[in-house]
Amino acid sequence: MVDDLSAKMQDSQGKLESLLNKIPGYGDYRQKELRRDADKLLRMQVAGRYREQLTRLGDLQFALTEQGDLKSMMVLERAALKLQLLIDRMRTASYGYSGFFDAIKVSDDTLDALYDFDLAMLDGVDRVGAELDRLSGLLAEGSPIGQEANAVVRLADELNTTFGHRQDVLLD
Repeated sequence: MVDDLSAKMQDSQGKLESLLNKIPGYGDYRQKELRRDADKLLRMQVAGRYREQLTRLGDLQFALTEQGDLKSMMVLERAALKLQLLIDRMRTASYGYSGFFDAIKVSDDTLDALYDFDLAMLDGVDRVGAELDRLSGLLAEGSPIGQEANAVVRLADELNTTFGHRQDVLLD
């Protein structure tokens, strides 16, 4: 996915940008800029997918409120807050690139590790979706979901912890 984003960005370069890329040193700098932009774009797409799951979670909360199951609704509110935190962290995360004059230089290997990390966060979207599907099924059957709702909270905690390790990639 990141390679696709980088390729699309490189293909959209105009003649002037192609000429500038031939200047010694500038081409490598520009490549890293494109990779940084691709990383940001990927994170924005992943955060958008988490936002879709957050909307689904809100729908479940509404259904629980209508049924009078405020205890389960409050458990899902904790999950919603944790999921919102994850989305906000993804949207504002470091780009993983330092410019010409920055004190800390980021290597290509580090950039690759960040892309891999961000792609792995995409798997979490499917995991959240599967949990919400399960809760929706239980709710449709009329089964209580109080204990099952805690699984979404734990998953949101786990995803936030995992995303917290992204910074470690930059510092290694």
